Order: sequence, then C-alpha cells, then structure tokens
Amino acid sequence: MALSNNTAETKLSPQEERKWNKLSVTMNAFHENFKQEFNRLYELADGSFNNYGWSLNYYLNAAQGMKTHLTTHHTIEERYIFPTLGKRMPAFADTPDGEHWNSHKGIHDGLDALAELLNKYRRDQTTYSPSEMRECLDSFREVLFKHLDQEVQDLRGENLRKYFSMKEIEPILSL
Repeated sequence: MALSNNTAETKLSPQEERKWNKLSVTMNAFHENFKQEFNRLYELADGSFNNYGWSLNYYLNAAQGMKTHLTTHHTIEERYIFPTLGKRMPAFADTPDGEHWNSHKGIHDGLDALAELLNKYRRDQTTYSPSEMRECLDSFREVLFKHLDQEVQDLRGENLRKYFSMKEIEPILSL
C-alpha cells in the first residue's frame, strides 16, 4: 500500500534528502563493517592470522565477535525495524514472501553452524581446520552479502517515501 501523496518524484531539499537516506546510510556503514569482518576472517582462516601476531584463540574470539555483532544487529532489526517497515513494505514483512526475514533465517543458520564450529575448536584446538572454517563461512556468505546490499537499497529514501511519511519513519531514524 503505497502513499499517493508522498511519492519519490517530489523534489526534496538536500537536507530532506539526507534525512530520508539516514537509515540507508547508517545501515550501509554497519553492513560494510560486517563484510570487512567476514572477509578478514575468511582470509585469515588459512592460519595466516599468525602473521599478524594472532593466536588461534584470538582468531576464534574475532570470529565469535563477528557472530555476536551480526546476531545483535539482526535482533535489533527483527524486533524494532522490520515490524514497522513490514506493515507496508512487502520485502520486510514476516511472511513467506518477506525476503529480508527469509534471508535472516539463512544467515542465522550459518551463524549457528559457525557457533558449533567455534565451540568444537575451543574444546580442542588441534581440531582446527582451515578448510572446514572456510567451508562454514562459504555456506552463508552469499545470502549474507546479498542481504546486506539489498537491505541498504530497500532502505534508500526514495523507496521509503513510497510507503511512509517522514513523521511515520522518524521513530526508526532515532534508533
């Protein structure tokens, strides 16, 4: 259900445009950080973390940190942002067609597998396998990266304006 009197064609001042794009810009900063963390973990999974003075334990802690950050981020989205957006934006609805909820499920499956692997390695560090670690990360890389990019696109001001007024979206902008 799009708003007919709040179309994306209405010309905005630069200040209004920045306000409408705040959610997308903020989300992009978080998402780029997640991608960098993920890529660094993947790159260093071969044991080259030692070249940076990292122990295996430090590497596993970094992987746990990425998992925790991403889980916390998604929990905030799922509790506070998606329910509001999903009322009008099908991509954010908690339905079989809600692509963001569905991708979150795939990402959480990958994060759960990562948690199991990290626990295994912590119990016995001699079981650490670079190929197993990369295989685990590969299992959810595509859904994660696609989701991160798509969500930023869907939160752009010109898209939000199709469904909401600024007054309706301001509570989300203040999170």
